[in-house]
Amino acid sequence: MGRGAQSLARVAVVVRAGAAPMWWSGLLVTGVGALVPGVTGRRTGLLTGAALFLVTVAAVALARGGRYGELAKGASRAGRTDFLQDRAVTVRNWRRAHRWWLLGAFVAALGLGFVVPGAAGAALAGAGAGLWLRAVRIGRRERAADVLYWVRADRVERGDPAGKQVRAFRTTGPAAGDAAPGGARRRR
Repeated sequence: MGRGAQSLARVAVVVRAGAAPMWWSGLLVTGVGALVPGVTGRRTGLLTGAALFLVTVAAVALARGGRYGELAKGASRAGRTDFLQDRAVTVRNWRRAHRWWLLGAFVAALGLGFVVPGAAGAALAGAGAGLWLRAVRIGRRERAADVLYWVRADRVERGDPAGKQVRAFRTTGPAAGDAAPGGARRRR
């Protein structure tokens, strides 16, 4: 990379990177919990899980919405020498950095499934669905502004794309990169 060049990762892709592993592992744990009677019983566990799913989806989807909006309003244009990271690379880097956390959440939810069947798995699946909804909201904002939001890749390796370590977003035109607004794969 040239002088002053930075590697940029798509904000929506970083948000969306954790959605699939959380969703599928949460569904798997909920399914296992539905088979085990547990301490509280299946019915109580699954009803608690349904409530936790809805609460977690709402909490995760709405969390930090103001911070994302603030960073989007103050976004500057990406430089000519900036390197735009591929969607697959961004997802792989995020999942590698968080693999132990994801595995720990899966094991903890599985263990709690023997006490309250399905509740922790439903909460984990709700977190995945909430991240997906947050990425969809970012995609709507990108479409409305006719830009794509990017963040320095070194700032989000271990954290949130709207965390304290992130000072500003960068923007490009809507055709840049290999991901559609919202972080999904671009359809050909």
